[in-house]
Amino acid sequence: MARRPVTGDCFRAACPARDVLNHVSNRWGGLVLGALLDRDLRYSEIRVRVGGISEKMLAQTLDVLERDGLIVRTSRPVVPPHVEYALTANGRALAERLVELFSWIGANVQAFVRAQQRYDSRLESARA
Repeated sequence: MARRPVTGDCFRAACPARDVLNHVSNRWGGLVLGALLDRDLRYSEIRVRVGGISEKMLAQTLDVLERDGLIVRTSRPVVPPHVEYALTANGRALAERLVELFSWIGANVQAFVRAQQRYDSRLESARA
């Protein structure tokens, strides 16, 4: 009898899949993966592509994504050092899905802005 593969359950607090979910759905992880979808990039290129990310947060994000097996870091022995980051097969599959989400959010951003404005207006009215 073949064993079924063990799958994660992000709804369980102790599941390791929840850690990966956190890494890719936080403020920067998904954006870094999306930035790498078109081609391999150097650190500075990722920083330019992902506007607003600090050097510290980019370094931490790259480390976490590499640990999760979503990206691979390649260092070329030249002066100055040449380091590139690329998606793994799992990273590519995930980045494709994230970019679809980014596109959907972008296409619907005006509806979100209107909802936020209505909410803020009601909140201000309630405070008055």
